[in-house]
Amino acid sequence: MVPETADTEDAGRYPEYWEADVILRDGATAHLRPISPQDRDALLAFHQSQSEDTIYLRFFSYKPTLSARELDRFTRVDHTDRVCFVLLLGEQIIGVGRYDRTDDPQDAEVAFMISDAHQGRGIGSILLEHLAAAARENGIDHFSAEVLPENRKMLRVFAQAGYELTRRFDDGVVVVGFDIDPTEKSLAVMAAREHRAEALSMADLLTPASIAVVGASRHPGHAGHALVEHLLASGFAGRLSGVSPTPFEREGMVHATSIGEVPERVDLAVIAVPVDQVADVVDQCGAAGVRAVVVVTGGYAEAGAEGQARQTELVRRARSHGMRVVGPASLGLFNTAPESRFNASILPTVPREGPLGLFSQSGAIGMMLNAAALRHNVGVSTYLSAGNRADVSGNDMMQFWEDDAATRACGLYLQSVGNPRKFSRIARRLSLNKPVIVAKSEVTGLRLPPGHTGRTTQAPPGALDAMFRQAGVIRADTSEHLMDVAGILTGQPLPAGARTALVSNALALGQLMEDRCMQLGLEVAVTQAGVRTADGGDDALEELRRAVDSSLGAEAVDSAVVTLMPIPGTTPRAVAELVGRVGREHGKTVVVVFTGSTEPGAVSALHHADDGPDVPCFDSPGAALRALAKVVDYTRWRAQDQGRLAEPHGIDAEAAETLVETVLPRVAGDELLELDDSQARALLETYGIGLLRSERFTDPEDAPAAAARLGYPVALKTTDPNLRHRLDLGGVQLNIQDDAQLRTAIATMHRALAPFGTFDLEVQSMAPTGQAVVLRAIEDPLIGPVLSFGMAGDAVNLLEDWAHRVPPLTDQDVRRMVREPKASRKLLGHQGVPAADVDRLEDLVSRVALLKDRHPEIARVELNPVLVSSGSLTVLAASVGIGNARQRTDSARRAMRS
Repeated sequence: MVPETADTEDAGRYPEYWEADVILRDGATAHLRPISPQDRDALLAFHQSQSEDTIYLRFFSYKPTLSARELDRFTRVDHTDRVCFVLLLGEQIIGVGRYDRTDDPQDAEVAFMISDAHQGRGIGSILLEHLAAAARENGIDHFSAEVLPENRKMLRVFAQAGYELTRRFDDGVVVVGFDIDPTEKSLAVMAAREHRAEALSMADLLTPASIAVVGASRHPGHAGHALVEHLLASGFAGRLSGVSPTPFEREGMVHATSIGEVPERVDLAVIAVPVDQVADVVDQCGAAGVRAVVVVTGGYAEAGAEGQARQTELVRRARSHGMRVVGPASLGLFNTAPESRFNASILPTVPREGPLGLFSQSGAIGMMLNAAALRHNVGVSTYLSAGNRADVSGNDMMQFWEDDAATRACGLYLQSVGNPRKFSRIARRLSLNKPVIVAKSEVTGLRLPPGHTGRTTQAPPGALDAMFRQAGVIRADTSEHLMDVAGILTGQPLPAGARTALVSNALALGQLMEDRCMQLGLEVAVTQAGVRTADGGDDALEELRRAVDSSLGAEAVDSAVVTLMPIPGTTPRAVAELVGRVGREHGKTVVVVFTGSTEPGAVSALHHADDGPDVPCFDSPGAALRALAKVVDYTRWRAQDQGRLAEPHGIDAEAAETLVETVLPRVAGDELLELDDSQARALLETYGIGLLRSERFTDPEDAPAAAARLGYPVALKTTDPNLRHRLDLGGVQLNIQDDAQLRTAIATMHRALAPFGTFDLEVQSMAPTGQAVVLRAIEDPLIGPVLSFGMAGDAVNLLEDWAHRVPPLTDQDVRRMVREPKASRKLLGHQGVPAADVDRLEDLVSRVALLKDRHPEIARVELNPVLVSSGSLTVLAASVGIGNARQRTDSARRAMRS
């Protein structure tokens, strides 16, 4: 390994993030890294183990071995003009991909060699993605390759990568060429491959044919005992093995003293041994061909630095064997589907079979979420407790759920979001077909899970919630709230809209619910708050049936909330069954609220009954309406036009990249390099963003000449970033007509700003009047690019009235973004002021979003102020900061992140 912080003779340097664990097409893991001189023996062994055909297709002749000179050339690269990646299982090389820069500095020739034993696992496409990403960082934008016509597999790798290919025949070979800048098609191909691989890796975990409990114990109270008991009780139909040094015989389970002695291959190993034994057990599992492990044992990252080191080593060992890891400190996982039912968790009681997939972090939260599902009697399809989330994450589970027919809604309780950009991308795609509910505490904010250090968020408050909304994610506050929402989503049809009928047998309850609906954005279409049920019995049920039937029968009603005081002579079960039946007849959403009951636990009893009603039941009108409002918001999101990626015309991304590369060498560590005015102007112009001309001066005697070059009238401003917009503090003077006024304005400004210090001044051409807005974009270490928009001044400075989005943005994302701040009404015609040219503003937002998404080195951009009128848009000032992009959390290369 030759990371960016170290040197080796003749070996060059490479960024540390070029190393990556990756998931292959079949769901197994492997390690990718740049080659080094220490790989000579491994590369020679790799070459000599290949067939004559494979060697011939790579070198156009048969070479049974590699000479010392060839080994030296192949393993010593500079990681700039010559880059080579190797893919490894343990210490064994299974694939090699390289590029060599040609005489054209922007072109490189690529070549690949994949092990005979591992072809068909998607290795070529992974190597190509990582080579292309490295090449772009080194200023290369085009790849070419010479391929023999019979090498159809390699030709297929290029053809299916999503790039626009050129082909020509030259002296018996096919010369393939393509630009390697990411395109919408190539990114879609990469995302589809990533989805298939990650979903398959999770299928190994969630649909195993054989399970082994390592640490199986006969002693009650031991995790290994509980795991065996729960697996047996769940009716697991596959092969179950208990692994422990001492005999532990149970009917339906085979005992072995080590994982290697289990007679047949194990798909899933659940490890419950002391922490000092886990690493050896993981190695034994890898040697035995186990596909995935669940580590119940704690004492890792949550235990401090020493535990973190153990956790890092644990994941490294597992991935070197191609295994996924759940945990450590996991409660386990279960699947309720009849054909693959099992409970490999320490949870003694799990929910019934149902359509809700569940994921949680940490053991305590996992127990809390499971208990909430039981209390609400919400059926669960699959459940996974990630513990410290060292490997398997919520993103992995969403990849699995997307293809899982048994899962119709997805619930996640998150303490942290390790890769929010990827989360947003997957969740947005998943939410279009299956609702995604995320419970995340308001007080935890955006942070890293145990052991994930070195990155802190800079994202503005509200950015993460904005990302959730953008992706269609339903945000829940607690596990109870999550289950309230899930109960509606899994037990009722989605409402067509927000039009709600309120049915009650108490007038006061009807009024209360009407007020709450207004607060939650639910439209009250019908209110029947005086249903006569005082007489009780069958007559009361018939009155209720007619009220619910007439309400749901109205064309202008999408859902109904039935809130009732106790009805004499009836039971909550009878009422719930009646309301549920009427709801099904109309095919509309309905929920029931039982309030004022003198029987404690009446609603809970309904939930827990084996033959209980399938209508969601609540004991609080507020909880029912809040859950319904979340469901309605989701249906609105799903029904709205998602738009297409915004692609403004007149953009020269290559010129922008060239400008950035000229200043990157001056960036030190994590610091930002602030571009001067001319550099910022030139960079923004590559994306079609023009700045109003201005000239800075220090000596007041230079001001008239500067103003003359611009042309009167001009504005005078301080260059201080905090005062340059403050007309009230004397930092701006407008509409200066001649030299005399300019000299007077300069003297006045110097006096006004004296208490704040000494600053340079500038003159600027006068802009047309308009509404002032501000547009800001940052590169957050966790979320990635974050775009923020608001009305300039107190709206953003004091009231935090911002709209946030995570690029890439569709045209509809942009449209909604500029209308989201409360003060944005001023742009649309307010109090007699003409509407601003919002089309021009949306075009500007699209350009900044694309600039920030394509160039992570541009760490910060702020346009402030931007004046928008009915016929013009003018950017008055801009600041641009360049930083070390390092590894964007969701870059154009597939990589597992722990």
